[in-house]
Amino acid sequence: MRISKFVTVVTFITCFSLLYVYQQSEIFRLAYIGQKNQVSFQELLDKNNILRYNIDRNASLISIGNKISSEKDFQMPDSYRLVRLSAARDNAQAANKQTLMARVFGIKSRAEAETINP
Repeated sequence: MRISKFVTVVTFITCFSLLYVYQQSEIFRLAYIGQKNQVSFQELLDKNNILRYNIDRNASLISIGNKISSEKDFQMPDSYRLVRLSAARDNAQAANKQTLMARVFGIKSRAEAETINP
């Protein structure tokens, strides 16, 4: 009877030891995978920063000005005209509302001038 208890205890301890070693090896394996992922993530982050820097540098006003001034057929206009799109949209919507009101009430949409003969 004592030999069967001894074999059972030794088997239990052996299984527990094997599970512990397996757990430790998995911890190291996952740590290596995590470290590898961290290195690749850092490389991608560095590439992203380099690309952002290149975009900022190429889109800067100095760079654009240098590219434009290097072309000989480019000319700046003598006068500038500013257009405000939001006001144009509001006016167009107001004109549409007025024409709708004019249609409903039968008002003519354009003004007709009549001459006054004294």
